[in-house]
Amino acid sequence: MTVVLLIIGLVSLLGLVVVHEWGHFVAARRGGVEVEEFGVGFPPKIWSKKVKTEKSKFDFSVNLLPLGGFVRLKGESDDDERPGSFGAAPLNVKVKILLAGVGMNALVAFILFTILAATGMPQIVENQFSVSSDAKVVREVKDKDVVLVGKIVDNSPAQKAGLQENDRIIKINDQSITGVEAVSEATKQNAGKTIPIIIERNGNQMVVGATLNTENKGDGYLGVASASGRSGIEQVRSTWSSPIVAAGLIKQFSELTFKHLGIAVSSLFKGDTKTASEQVSGPVGVVYIFKEGGKLGLSFIIMIIAIISLTLALMNILPIPALDGGRLFVMLAFRAAGQKLTKAKEELIHGAGFAVLMILFVLITIADVKRFF
Repeated sequence: MTVVLLIIGLVSLLGLVVVHEWGHFVAARRGGVEVEEFGVGFPPKIWSKKVKTEKSKFDFSVNLLPLGGFVRLKGESDDDERPGSFGAAPLNVKVKILLAGVGMNALVAFILFTILAATGMPQIVENQFSVSSDAKVVREVKDKDVVLVGKIVDNSPAQKAGLQENDRIIKINDQSITGVEAVSEATKQNAGKTIPIIIERNGNQMVVGATLNTENKGDGYLGVASASGRSGIEQVRSTWSSPIVAAGLIKQFSELTFKHLGIAVSSLFKGDTKTASEQVSGPVGVVYIFKEGGKLGLSFIIMIIAIISLTLALMNILPIPALDGGRLFVMLAFRAAGQKLTKAKEELIHGAGFAVLMILFVLITIADVKRFF
């Protein structure tokens, strides 16, 4: 099962990047820019095929490294003047092409959040966005301070301690639990220890003992997915309110993403690499999250995919050289300054940005391996 979940994680991550590139591909062709190659994965190339249509032809390739994908356009530098090149396209077409990948990832996130809102939405953060439902609420919890045990990981401290789904967690080692985040804080503070947990089951309170995992052990400290608030563990919604929930979740998770990104950047400037590394994850961390989240059910997997897709959109909208937002920012900045953006200047700016991103990629990967394995 673990291998299957790891494969699902890799395929999902690759699929989201391919969807991103598909956005560039469609926008380029509609804008009259010639596509030379659509690649799945990164070189070296394993297989390729010439694809011919009525209006154009391009190479479709499958490459060895399953870390993403790419679309190679004719004349990608801003100063290229050949007909059918990216450089010769009108400004509005260039903007559409550069932002199309972001739009596709945001659309995927919106669709997946909408599906979850209609079929059953896991709560993964405290005060998760919700609206009053016009459909039946499953396992309704009216008190927002109530914390229930959701899914329990097999062979986890929670399972060994005898916790059951829908148990209410009242105290962990004499610390009152009044929200989902309190569970994480209390278990993290007592990592590796054997502690008492006061729960309520069927109206009766009882105490169970649990030996928590250490920081480096998988499945979390306790091994449960907790839930709280208006919506309880899951909520079934009718069609009309689902898109509203999806839009609200995109706003909420966008704010959380930028918040943690800000903490990571400020921590790096302060020399606090430990705090910085805890705020972000790379492909290794993503695959690990799939492995662990998969144990909690299909809805959690879909939730993870939606959040990753949204994160890809957000990161690519930022003015970071080598990424879509960076390319757009540099292009517009040179135009505003009245300067010509030559191929040499583009390669220098985005090459430097790519080098920095690769260094960060390696550092994040090392941190993920240390944190999760």
